[in-house]
Amino acid sequence: MSNLRGKTAVITGGNSGIGYATAQSFIEQGARVIITGRNTEKVETAARELGVKGLVADQSSLADADRLAEQIKAEFGGVDILFINAGVFFPTPIGQIDEQVFDSTMNINFKGAVFTLEKFLPILNEGASVINLSSINAYTGMPNTSVYAASKAALNSFTRTAATELAPRKIRVNAVNPGPVSTPIFSKTGMNEEQLNGFSAAMQERVPLKQFGTPEAIAKLVTFLASDDAWYITGSEINIDGGLNINSVLAS
Repeated sequence: MSNLRGKTAVITGGNSGIGYATAQSFIEQGARVIITGRNTEKVETAARELGVKGLVADQSSLADADRLAEQIKAEFGGVDILFINAGVFFPTPIGQIDEQVFDSTMNINFKGAVFTLEKFLPILNEGASVINLSSINAYTGMPNTSVYAASKAALNSFTRTAATELAPRKIRVNAVNPGPVSTPIFSKTGMNEEQLNGFSAAMQERVPLKQFGTPEAIAKLVTFLASDDAWYITGSEINIDGGLNINSVLAS
């Protein structure tokens, strides 16, 4: 299949996890892919493995977003697919939230996502697809995720308004809300191995399908939304969570 043949796709945070798997999926569908990330070594390694262009950019930096959009315009011209995927997660209970956790989370997950779209708007082609990676945490009220959840709830709200405002250009804007997925983001939370294992076991038990999702599963959904097959889908939030976000009684 080649549903994305001839399309140019940009994936923020494309050097690992869901972003990396999505880059693989886009390539398989014929797209020309550019990935970004904050860590030079990781971006270069991933770009070499994937056979794509890798650019170093911090999603929380407006200056980086400016440079990124300018460089992509100069090298590739217009963009057909923008997957705003980069994000961070710092589990913190209310009463222990500090300014650094708040600012880091909001600057990358929400502010960075908003301004990535802002900076790319001039080079998004008519009929482009924008996909924001959100989370079911926007709705679950899960303990220790208040700031992270708020950043994703804000992103979902922004997605709906952006879809309305960009509709005259036939630009579709959607959000994907994964449930628990096995990605490197959990290793960056500051939890030790025992805590991570306990967290994973507890979460998996609550998922009706009794297993975590995979980056590849999320990538398939994102790839569909990026394709012309999804031409009538915009302003949507699509849960992909093994049923976790349904009635909690069913997940007990």
